[in-house]
Amino acid sequence: MAFTFENNPKGLEKLNGFLADKSFLSGYQPSKADTSVYDNLGNAPAKTFINILRWYNNIASYSQAERSSFTGQPWSVKGEAKKPAAAPAKAAAPADDDDVDLFASDEDENADAAAVREQRLKEYAEKKSKKPALIAKSSIVLDVKPWDDETDMKEMEKVVRAITMDGLIWGASKLVPVGYGIHKLQVMCVVEDDKVSIDLLTDIIQEHEELVQSVDIAAFNKI
Repeated sequence: MAFTFENNPKGLEKLNGFLADKSFLSGYQPSKADTSVYDNLGNAPAKTFINILRWYNNIASYSQAERSSFTGQPWSVKGEAKKPAAAPAKAAAPADDDDVDLFASDEDENADAAAVREQRLKEYAEKKSKKPALIAKSSIVLDVKPWDDETDMKEMEKVVRAITMDGLIWGASKLVPVGYGIHKLQVMCVVEDDKVSIDLLTDIIQEHEELVQSVDIAAFNKI
């Protein structure tokens, strides 16, 4: 099914309602649908669009390289975001260091040529060291199970979302029936792998023994 986002007040209202119970525009992980709408918005929306702002900040946490690697079908967009003025033209840049043979030898090489080569080696090393490292992330769906049908599920979700960690972002949630009037809380989160231990996260949730019987991982996807 194709979707179209219109970058105008009416389109923003519609998108804000669409994101009321979702973390991403398509499925349980970011995709090109998120990239297409994010790029079209250009800037964070007004605080009145609370669901779009939550989603926007989540997508903004990914680097440009990560957003470019998202898969899936992009959304069609109408209306262009305000773009910054084009920068003045610059003189042609020298060839990329990657295309230069830094180790070429010449029998007639003099001291000045050697100094130039050493400077290029230094600049090349600095350029490589400044390249941003990709941040490994995972999209996880947790099943949080209560003791019985008398468990306050709203309170359960409240204590789960109250858990904060550097590198942890909570997403959409829903109640799923399991039988005999009992429902489990199914909640999604995105974590930075180097910062958040899933085992620790589930242990913290299970510490609320008066509400939580157990926690299972329903889905786990690397982003």
